[in-house]
Amino acid sequence: MVVEFSPPITAKERTMEVEEVEDLPTAMSEQGCDAQGPRALCIASATVPMSSEDMEAPVLGQQQWEAVHARHALGESISAIARGLDVDRKTVRNCLRQTSWKPYQRTAESSLLDEHRAWITERAPQVNYSARILWQELRAQRGFQGSYVIVRRAVAPLRLQASVAALTQRRFETGPGEQAQCDWGQITVSLGEVPTAVHIFVMTLGYSRRGFAMGFLGERMPDLLAAHEAAFAHFGGRCEFLLYDRMRTVVLGTTKGKPKLNATFASFASHWGFTPRLCQPYRAQTKGKVESGVKYVKRNFVPGRVFHDLEDFNAQLAAWQLGVADLRTHGTTHQRPIDRFAHEAPALAPTASHPSFLQAMVRDRVVADDWLVAIEGNRYSVPFALIGKTVQVVRQGGLWVIRHRGTVVAEHAVQAGRGQLSVKPEHGPGAAMRNTRQRFSSSSAPPPTVTADSAGTVEVRDLAIYDRVGSPTPEEAIV
Repeated sequence: MVVEFSPPITAKERTMEVEEVEDLPTAMSEQGCDAQGPRALCIASATVPMSSEDMEAPVLGQQQWEAVHARHALGESISAIARGLDVDRKTVRNCLRQTSWKPYQRTAESSLLDEHRAWITERAPQVNYSARILWQELRAQRGFQGSYVIVRRAVAPLRLQASVAALTQRRFETGPGEQAQCDWGQITVSLGEVPTAVHIFVMTLGYSRRGFAMGFLGERMPDLLAAHEAAFAHFGGRCEFLLYDRMRTVVLGTTKGKPKLNATFASFASHWGFTPRLCQPYRAQTKGKVESGVKYVKRNFVPGRVFHDLEDFNAQLAAWQLGVADLRTHGTTHQRPIDRFAHEAPALAPTASHPSFLQAMVRDRVVADDWLVAIEGNRYSVPFALIGKTVQVVRQGGLWVIRHRGTVVAEHAVQAGRGQLSVKPEHGPGAAMRNTRQRFSSSSAPPPTVTADSAGTVEVRDLAIYDRVGSPTPEEAIV
């Protein structure tokens, strides 16, 4: 089958074609319709008469506009200019009325979204430019009655603008000792053949790109603070600014537009002397250095390794950092992190002689009815006489030291993980008697007989004394 393509029809030819169709005799057109059947559409009846005033004049480019004015200046008529440039005479007239060329601009039309434009611009980045979510929220929260297509068209330029901005963003570099970036990553590994979610804390120095990583079983406040102190010890110092996303252990929200730091973390930052910095909301790429570090640990360290427990995980991770991560050629700096760290180390604030915040931090705990206090997810016993009282807990090395009014009342080894219980028998009520009953109940020998020698001297009393105790006095009898 051969397909023939006809050349495009000009505006002038289209006008002539319309005029020729309109001039067809009515009888001829009706005869043609009858020949084609009752469902055929007649050309004359299907054609809508239109005048040249109803047709929108095509828009001329700047070169055509200048050509029209040049020919008119040479004395050519409007008809001659129209034939020479293959445009309509009305277009030539409109062009000659203009003193300067102006590009075509579509007339702005009102839309149901006009009153929601500002809200869409603010909300779109928060929902990742999802037109579907925006349309649902507009209908549910703002009484919008328009269609989804309208919202999709309004979101498209915003999404494009954000994509262009992401492609053209500039990498932010810092000087030695100026900034470090911190973040968590999570990965499931086998610890003793048991699948376990390990939370990896990563701190990356901004200048040298040298990193520190350590695994934990959670991302609680004690884990975060312990990870920082371990990182400071690893680097031998700390940067002036530490950058975070808006994790709950760092920031609780905003007050009058300003972030409100977690009180414990604010005390920790003041104790060590660094300034916390926060990423802008929904701009996690601001801390791209540490995000790359998290991915590097997951992809390069974890695959193919076997771990007995969390301690073994961290031991292998520390060896990998020293033998692999520090010695690789970094893709951005094209230098080894350990080599650039030689220039950054002198700029770090020294931390070796600084006391530990975790060990210096005093925790107040109220003794429960079971004479236990909860510390970091585990429970430890104290003397039962302190039930309902407030005690102070301080960590000293691997021990929890518990004091009441300045006096040490209990010491326990720090339990690993969560849900552990450490109870000392001497803290419970009647511990000695319970131990005696348990010891003799498990033996077949009869319980010992108490004698005068074993129990001491026993006073012998007259039985009349007990009769007098049980009898009422004369005054009680009268009553």
